[in-house]
Amino acid sequence: MKYSLLLLVLSFSFYTSSMFGQSHSSHTTDSTMMTHQTNTASSGEHNVTEGHEMPADAHAKGAAAHDAHGAHAPFDPASTAIHHISDANVYTILDGIGFRIPLPTFLYAPEKGWDIFSSGKFHVGDHEDGHASYNGYVMHHGSVHRVVDQGFPMEGSVDIEGFTHKQEEKKGKKVDINYALYQGKEYRLDARSTLDGGILGGGITSFYDFSVSKNVLSMILVSLFLFWIFRKAAQAYKANPDKAPTGVQSFIEPMFTFIRDEVAIPFIGKEKYMKFLPLLMSIFFFVLGLNLFGQIPFLGGTNVTGNLTVTMIMALIVFFVVNVNGKKDYWQHIFWMPNVPVFVKPLLAAVEIMGLFIKPLTLMLRLAGNISAGHIAILSFIGLIFIFGNSGASLGGGAIGTAMAIPLTLFMMAIELIVAFVQAFVFTILTASYIGAAIEEHHHADHHAEGHH
Repeated sequence: MKYSLLLLVLSFSFYTSSMFGQSHSSHTTDSTMMTHQTNTASSGEHNVTEGHEMPADAHAKGAAAHDAHGAHAPFDPASTAIHHISDANVYTILDGIGFRIPLPTFLYAPEKGWDIFSSGKFHVGDHEDGHASYNGYVMHHGSVHRVVDQGFPMEGSVDIEGFTHKQEEKKGKKVDINYALYQGKEYRLDARSTLDGGILGGGITSFYDFSVSKNVLSMILVSLFLFWIFRKAAQAYKANPDKAPTGVQSFIEPMFTFIRDEVAIPFIGKEKYMKFLPLLMSIFFFVLGLNLFGQIPFLGGTNVTGNLTVTMIMALIVFFVVNVNGKKDYWQHIFWMPNVPVFVKPLLAAVEIMGLFIKPLTLMLRLAGNISAGHIAILSFIGLIFIFGNSGASLGGGAIGTAMAIPLTLFMMAIELIVAFVQAFVFTILTASYIGAAIEEHHHADHHAEGHH
């Protein structure tokens, strides 16, 4: 089996994950540490200034929260769920025991140049907050930020006291701004640049993040595993061509045969399906592998296929493959529909042109939405333990929450296991149907001529 398309998906996702990726939620579960203020400046623009002193009471609250780190902080299920399904610059396994794998960090600031180092430099603690800065960068909720206020040490490593959170008005909307605490002063932070046009709250900032994130590492691991398992199956077929499949072969062959016989051949055609079979198989097993990998709780519960970056790149690959291979009849049905009144053709053309872009959009949103919804539902059920237990203050309430959370979580995980296969199949079968429609030849002239005899 060919792996070129699988590697293409991986490479595109690697280079765009930081540019188009979803930003972490600015809200934090440690609400006692946050100071909420509102700046109603109409411009919303920020000029680089010196770090400013915190009010004495706010500094005392922040320091106390930093020491206890939310021992009995109010539990926020929404922000907790968003935090756990977001991408990060550190790979956390079982956040409660603090086992974290630092990842390579590649940061670029136009006025400074490149900074390449390990995310371990941030001394990441609970909730993936760093306790130290490095070369003017800090980590907050697993995402790298850059200090933009003057007076902060921009070289080497220094310990920071925590983070604060404020709201400012920008272009008529309230946006969340994070600050790092250092020696009793607040220093404004920039999030990484994102090319979302401001739709998701991002935009171009003072630096770009090209790091190997948790999602990128997950894609690399899954790709290597798929390469190994298919390589092993291929070697077994070569060594024993006349024997019934066993081991890995018996796991791979039914799925491979099903996609070939029930998806590729019916939708694309027996004469042309082989050209597109590597793409269909790469999509199916890549999505399935990532979905199943995200179901393993103690490996971090990654949400790769729930990330719009990954699904967008896959949808774009399908978009280009479909339209590059489109036949004359395909484009004729889009721009000048045959056998319909002339005055209707422009209206149909407008609808078909919109359909060109709606199809990859639905591919992107369907996969990301379904996978993210499953992760959020599981985290919400687990959150019942903390809601009923009042974040650890009530032992009896915690026991009731646990009794409710365990069966609901197990049920949802079983549903998610089914969804992992269903969503991989849906993405693949829709891709096959789009390709089949693009390469089909209708022969309208022949049918029209036959109608006169």
